[in-house]
Amino acid sequence: MSLARYFDAVWAEGEDPFGYRDRWYEARKRELLLSTLPKPAFGRGWEIGCANGELTRRLATRCASLLATDLHPRAVEAAQRACSDLPSVEVVRMEHPRDWPAGRFDLVVVGEMGYYLDDGTLDAFARRVAGSLAPGAVLVACHWRDDFDGRLASTAAVHARLGAIPGLVPGWRYEDADFVLDGWSDDAVSVAQREGLR
Repeated sequence: MSLARYFDAVWAEGEDPFGYRDRWYEARKRELLLSTLPKPAFGRGWEIGCANGELTRRLATRCASLLATDLHPRAVEAAQRACSDLPSVEVVRMEHPRDWPAGRFDLVVVGEMGYYLDDGTLDAFARRVAGSLAPGAVLVACHWRDDFDGRLASTAAVHARLGAIPGLVPGWRYEDADFVLDGWSDDAVSVAQREGLR
C-alpha cells in the first residue's frame, strides 16, 4: 500500500485517529517532550508531522512563531481548526523532504513521522533538517517503537540518522517500552550551567 493510501485509510477514521486527544499515553508523551525542552521559550519553531494539532497548541506557548506541517490534507485541516485562535501558528500541508520551508528555526520537532521514510529519503530529510537549524537550535525527535504496517525505517535508524547531523551533540534521551524521545543541539551548555547553578 502506498503511503498516500495508508494515510487515507488512517484519516478516514475521523479527526483523531491516533487518540491524541483522549489517550493518557499521548498526553503523557506530550508532557514529557515539553518538559525536556532546555529553554522556556524559542523564537521560530517548526513541528514536522503535526497531525491534528494537539501538540501544536502546546508548542505555540513556547514559540514566538510556529510552523506546523503534515502530509495529509485531513490532518492539516484538523490542525488548522485546532489552532484557529492562535495567530502565531501557521499550519501547512507539505510532503517532506520534497517540500521544504524557507529560513531557519530555533526549535524543530520531528514527531512520529521519520519512520515513514525509507533509507534514501530519510538521509535526504536529515540533510535538509541540518540546513534548517539556526545557531543554537534544538532538534527533538519522538517515535513509537513497535512495528506497524506503514513503517519503512526503524525508530533506532531514524534517531541515529538525525543524531548524526554534523555539529549536533546529544542533549537528552528518554526511552521506555513504547517510544523514544531524543534531543540534540550544537550548544552543549546544560540548563543548570546556563542558569549558573554549576
